[in-house]
Amino acid sequence: MTSSQGVSVTVVIPAYNAARTIASTLESVMAQTRPDWEAIVVDDRSTDDTCTIVEELASRDSRIRLLALEKNNGAPAAPRNRGVENANSPWVAFLDSDDLWHPRKLELQLKVLAETNGSFSCTKMRDFPDGATVVDEDIESPVKTRRIGFTSHRIKGRIPASSVVVSTDLARKFPFEEDPSYKAVEDYHCWLRILHSGVPCIKLEEPLLNYRRIAGQISGSKFKMMRRIFNVHRNFEQTPLISAAFFTGSHVVLALYLRLIKKGL
Repeated sequence: MTSSQGVSVTVVIPAYNAARTIASTLESVMAQTRPDWEAIVVDDRSTDDTCTIVEELASRDSRIRLLALEKNNGAPAAPRNRGVENANSPWVAFLDSDDLWHPRKLELQLKVLAETNGSFSCTKMRDFPDGATVVDEDIESPVKTRRIGFTSHRIKGRIPASSVVVSTDLARKFPFEEDPSYKAVEDYHCWLRILHSGVPCIKLEEPLLNYRRIAGQISGSKFKMMRRIFNVHRNFEQTPLISAAFFTGSHVVLALYLRLIKKGL
């Protein structure tokens, strides 16, 4: 059992009826080569055994704790924000309750942030079908990186939420939008605001995130997503209609290419 004192990074995991996947997600955190983390699973009033599973794992590893919310919010924005508010470390990492990390994710990401004096980072990701076995490949050092700025991210979202590590101060300055109209795009909107403030995102060019493809995911409806992306652009800094339409179109077309052809981001 590992103490939660002296942690460097808080892993925030929003969860709702995640009993089928939450154990494997937490196990991918427990397998990290960098051990100085704490994980806060923020349960959004699950009706299955999510809390029981988390509590059992927490009894084995004191770095894990459960934060059970009093009401259901219907989207991950509020649970993520509550997790950030309860973080006890200088860094926050986000992870959805059905995704998996490469064992060296935190080690490599925090190393790059220290070397570049950065405060915002992400990694590449790869898709895997629900039910498939994930085999992580060896990563060669040094890891190649690139900087993502506001314009490139606006043309196409390039920052997978479950790959992000950001300074706790920055995460608290730019909380996720909890309005229901931002459901499934609250992360894209949050990263835009951080980038617009002048803080670049340092992206590690290795797939350190494994993204589980599940039928019925909240981001799965392409028409709804397109409308939500349009609203993000239209409401951002009073963007003109034609510009909002352009950024929405570029985002959708490139997203289809990357997800359907390249199977990753």
